[in-house]
Amino acid sequence: MRHPLEVIAPEQRGRVFAPLLIATLALTFLFRFIGPDRPTIVDFELAGSVEKAGQIVRAWSATDHIRAGFSLGLDYLYMPLYSTTIALGCILALGASKNALWRSSGVLLAWGLWIAAISDALENVALYAILLGGNVTPWPQAAQICATIKFGLIALGLSYVVIGVMGKVVTRR
Repeated sequence: MRHPLEVIAPEQRGRVFAPLLIATLALTFLFRFIGPDRPTIVDFELAGSVEKAGQIVRAWSATDHIRAGFSLGLDYLYMPLYSTTIALGCILALGASKNALWRSSGVLLAWGLWIAAISDALENVALYAILLGGNVTPWPQAAQICATIKFGLIALGLSYVVIGVMGKVVTRR
């Protein structure tokens, strides 16, 4: 099984990865200033129940509601950016080992990062429904499930990349 990012020539992958990483880190940094402070948008994503989601929405001011909505909208730009950046990081990390399981895992995780972005998009649909007054089952539960899938796949992808980088550093020495 191959990943579409593998069509990028190995010697070009770093040149493609660097600007993606810079853009991803910049937008990640900006998100700290866009969404509501307390409770945070991540608290909202992981609420998991009508009661808890309602508490969060009621705790926010009118400005926080606008900031939350803007954050969710901007997230649709962020999704392809972070998912492709981490997926390409996984593809770059394939070279850390010639082990077939390592390489298969990396390709699978690269696909998983795009699944994370799809989960993020579905999560945001649920969060918009709640934010717009539809705080009923199944929206908080759906948002929590999608957020958990998203965060899990991101954590696995980042772990793979870090282990791959460490493996390349050790191999070079």
